[in-house]
Amino acid sequence: MGKHDPVDPAATSHAELRLQSGYTVVQLVSEFCVLRSSVLTLWGRDPGVKSAADPADIIRFNEAVDRALTESVARYQHLVEQSQNMFLAILGHDLRNPLGTLVAGSSYIVQATDMPQKYVLLATRMFSTAKRMSKLINDLIDFTRTHLGRSIPIQTRQVDLAAVCEQVVNELRTCHAERLIELHVPPRLDATLDEGRIAQMLSNLIGNALQYGSEDAPVKLSVTSSDDDIFIAVNNRGPIIPPDKISDIFDPMVRVATNVSTDGTERTSLGIGLYISREIVHAHGGQIRAASNAVDGTTFSVTIPRCANAA
Repeated sequence: MGKHDPVDPAATSHAELRLQSGYTVVQLVSEFCVLRSSVLTLWGRDPGVKSAADPADIIRFNEAVDRALTESVARYQHLVEQSQNMFLAILGHDLRNPLGTLVAGSSYIVQATDMPQKYVLLATRMFSTAKRMSKLINDLIDFTRTHLGRSIPIQTRQVDLAAVCEQVVNELRTCHAERLIELHVPPRLDATLDEGRIAQMLSNLIGNALQYGSEDAPVKLSVTSSDDDIFIAVNNRGPIIPPDKISDIFDPMVRVATNVSTDGTERTSLGIGLYISREIVHAHGGQIRAASNAVDGTTFSVTIPRCANAA
């Protein structure tokens, strides 16, 4: 088998058949090990192959088996990941309807005027929890969409970004009444953006700051602009992100920070929210970066064009 041969369809189809038969990747690799061992054993017993060319033939045979094994395992892994992502996408989609019912029902109770206060308080907690679950499901759906080969879609229109920021901050203030969130935006800031996606990105960044920032210090959202670009900064005080972790902070499914909250529970993150935020920023043609030090705290800085093009 030459070095420049295309992918062996037999190796990839073998992986597909073994996956459909319920084989694990360990069993798949074991088949190739048995194949190699059996052929070399039979080869060594054949008296007609004791020539000077035999070592070169054996090397070529091992190279062919290694390549077939690599291609088969790669195809197997790709199919498994595709199936997992599809399952997560379907699960997230199917959870939306019952969760929407929970949000609507708890919202109705909260707004009722003839309900006892203890029921209103319980409904308020249910509403806040359901909204957080809804956010996680939306992030999960976006995560699986990007891993199925699609980018996050955006639909841009003329919006007042200052109003969007104020709405997001007010919602988070309601869910985190015990925390201080400072908002620094101009009275009005016109831009061509996807309003919903930008709100999702802001909610993710501020939510991350609330989770990992010090409870005694405010979380700050600052927005400025030039003629062509918009500059967004989300800052929090608290434990800094180690320099060796800062480069991985936007990677999905990576635990980038761990600290203990005041109630003794460990607060961790798999990074999906930050990953989705990065994808939203990139879909708008912008850039996002993180910086963390003991003097300034942790700051997420976003630069996006004032007139973004729809993906």
